[in-house]
Amino acid sequence: MFSEKANKIFQDVINTYHVLNTVDQPFTNIYNKETNLLEHLLYRKCWIDTVQWHYEDIIRDPQIDPVAALALKRQIDASNQDRTDMVEYIDSYFLEKNKNVSVKENATINTESPAWGVDRLSILALKVYHMHEEATRENASDAHKAACQKKLDILLEQRVDLSTAIDTLLKDIANGDKYMKVYKQMKMYNDDELNPVLRSLK
Repeated sequence: MFSEKANKIFQDVINTYHVLNTVDQPFTNIYNKETNLLEHLLYRKCWIDTVQWHYEDIIRDPQIDPVAALALKRQIDASNQDRTDMVEYIDSYFLEKNKNVSVKENATINTESPAWGVDRLSILALKVYHMHEEATRENASDAHKAACQKKLDILLEQRVDLSTAIDTLLKDIANGDKYMKVYKQMKMYNDDELNPVLRSLK
């Protein structure tokens, strides 16, 4: 199943990141784009999410230097754009894969495209990893660890449900019972023609 592959790749990415555990480490995609495109996209997607997860930790430091915080905010903005781009690349993969499917007359569209489900699955993998850390942290209180274990159990259940939903959606698309459309995000705040502040600086 697709979700089994995706979840394994996400876990590999997160484990690899935490060997060095720094946002400044170099990125190497272990999957070849030409021979393993889907795996290549999934690996890159989760790496972006993992680095951004840690950006978000750093910027919440109450002692952070304001100049450094602004620079980090720019990095987070760029990361968000990369994340959105990767979602669209993954959806393009699914569109291409299913381009010859005969869509049934009574087919319906889903509330989100497959890749936005994958986006949530990638973030969920990060939540599971870090909640497990908290549930097993040696210097944490028993009450803290018990509370985190309850949250972890819910996250694991959520991952099963989300994985099943994604697999079902992909199967329905392949069978023509569902159809997909991709709407570009059309973000406005990075565009110097659409953001009035940036436009005024031109």
